[in-house]
Amino acid sequence: MHRPEGINTEEGGSPVMKKDIHPKYEETKIRCACGNVIETGSTRDNISVEICSNCHPFFTGKQKLVDTAGRIERFRKKYAKFQKQEKPA
Repeated sequence: MHRPEGINTEEGGSPVMKKDIHPKYEETKIRCACGNVIETGSTRDNISVEICSNCHPFFTGKQKLVDTAGRIERFRKKYAKFQKQEKPA
């Protein structure tokens, strides 16, 4: 099998990774805001996330409806006028 010039190969002909250019791949922990800790391997150390598969609505099947700053109530007040106008007609 012919390999182009400049590619390092082992005796068997497979490519060899260059030394001292790859980041270290170590065991690390991913910590979620909900308190869940996941152990995995990564090139980064001690990862913090806001949401994980343990608390995300897509994975848990639970939806959290958050009415931020009363948006739903403001919507109902705003369009209550239009509903009242349509009824007498």
